[in-house]
Amino acid sequence: MKEFWIYTLLRVVLFFASLGIVVGVWFLIAGRVPLLWAVVIAFVMSGLGSYFLLNGPREALARRVQTRAEAMTSKIEEMRAKEDAEDEARRDA
Repeated sequence: MKEFWIYTLLRVVLFFASLGIVVGVWFLIAGRVPLLWAVVIAFVMSGLGSYFLLNGPREALARRVQTRAEAMTSKIEEMRAKEDAEDEARRDA
């Protein structure tokens, strides 16, 4: 779960950095900042930025999720095989 929290924290930091940049530039240009538009633009900027800047942490998170899913799948298959063997033993008895 460490990878999840790292990626999430980086996304939040990237969003607030984008928001700060948007608000700062807008304030310098217009003097008045429409907060809703600043948030929307910052959201789009951080989304695009995370696609390029956070590729490494995102891939680490994906690898971790895949590893856990494979472990869970093998455990379920193991339990099914054991249950099938027990059912076969009961039928033979």
